[in-house]
Amino acid sequence: MQFGRLVTAMITPFTKEHQIDWLSLEKVIEHLIETGTDAIVVSGTTAESPNLSKEEKLKLFQFTLNQVQGRVKVIAGTGSNNTEETIDFTKEAEKIGVDGVMLVVPYYNKPSQEGLYQHFAAIATSTSLPVMLYNVPGRTGVNMSVSTMVKLVSLKNVVAIKEASGDLTQISQLIASIPDDVAVYSGDDGITLPVMAVGGVGVVSVASHVIGKEMKKMIEAFFAGDHETATSIHQQFLPVFQGLFITSNPVPVKYALSKLNLCEPWVRLPLVEMDETEKLATDGWIELLKKTV
Repeated sequence: MQFGRLVTAMITPFTKEHQIDWLSLEKVIEHLIETGTDAIVVSGTTAESPNLSKEEKLKLFQFTLNQVQGRVKVIAGTGSNNTEETIDFTKEAEKIGVDGVMLVVPYYNKPSQEGLYQHFAAIATSTSLPVMLYNVPGRTGVNMSVSTMVKLVSLKNVVAIKEASGDLTQISQLIASIPDDVAVYSGDDGITLPVMAVGGVGVVSVASHVIGKEMKKMIEAFFAGDHETATSIHQQFLPVFQGLFITSNPVPVKYALSKLNLCEPWVRLPLVEMDETEKLATDGWIELLKKTV
């Protein structure tokens, strides 16, 4: 388990002019480390990666590495739906010195299972970095099958899978079918506890931006055998898990972080800020956090 149990898919803070807000990014990184994050994914979906240029992503990788100074792992989101471009980009990330890469299932072009295997195999064999695969059919339009993932983990540097299908049966079958040294992470905060119960190691989290200590406590309680405490934390923060996806991620978490004075709520088009009804609903669980966290 090279990346720890609590991995945060980090936002990219923006200024009102929609440029990267480096001062706020520094604050967010320090906040994540202080609240228990073991590894940070830079330029994942939560970072608005489709709206970041290649140059911006490379600067984000370097900035994050410089800021963390080895205190946590840095995982670069280098995946795309263009295999050759992903290979080239992954090589550039490797030169910068990231600790691993996360590769999302190719989106929009809807490859077959064999196409998925060939895509990931070509990228994994082009780098010496540890690879985390990312299955998220709700965003990509394709579900990577258990059999495809089983084939891929035979590649020596495919060490982890972020499973965001939301299908506990599939996740259970996956964990039962792969070697114990391949880490399976929940890709959804709200089912972290059930995924750990069927053999998962932790979560690649959005909620850890705002309840990192509580997520870490839940995970540690579960693996210490204190299932009652883990269940209690899970139940207590269900409103947060649900509220963070009241509209497109990362719009709600950026709004929540703005209320906690860590960054501004700005997102880049085609994403837009929450409407007043969504803000009102979010304010409710943010007040809950201020009382309980």
